[in-house]
Amino acid sequence: MARELIRKATLEDMPILLEIYDRARKFMASCGNVNQWTNGYPSKDILSEDIKKGEMYVLEDEDGIQASFVFYCGIDPCYNKIYDGQWLNDEPYGVIHRIATRGLKKHMANIILEYCFSKIDNIRMDTHTDNKPMQNFMIKHGFKHVGTIYLKNGQSRLAFHCNLNEN
Repeated sequence: MARELIRKATLEDMPILLEIYDRARKFMASCGNVNQWTNGYPSKDILSEDIKKGEMYVLEDEDGIQASFVFYCGIDPCYNKIYDGQWLNDEPYGVIHRIATRGLKKHMANIILEYCFSKIDNIRMDTHTDNKPMQNFMIKHGFKHVGTIYLKNGQSRLAFHCNLNEN
């Protein structure tokens, strides 16, 4: 079996990151999710900022980078207020955003989740209402839909939360 490595992304990874997110946008559109990640989101500038903050990671194996994601432990300002529900707890939490894969190998998102849970057992995520594959992935892995949050631009997202100590 392949040996995967998760590491912080560097600016040298940018060409493959742009390719991965372009593929992810096409995949989401093919699944009926045409409203999320539009107009080239996430842009090169956003990815560069994530890298500079040390929050962008890549998953690579012997065939190169297979996936990317944002992960950090700390407060996401968009999670300060939740509607139509509540977070499972107020304990320190990790945040995962923008999981995307090259689509060439299976289980890459599972490996990402395992990595993040190895760092903290309390994780929050959010996704668009049209992103059924991500919703199903989160529920399959023990996340609970706990309400709705709003991004800085006013768009709503479904909020999910998983605490390994409470499942």
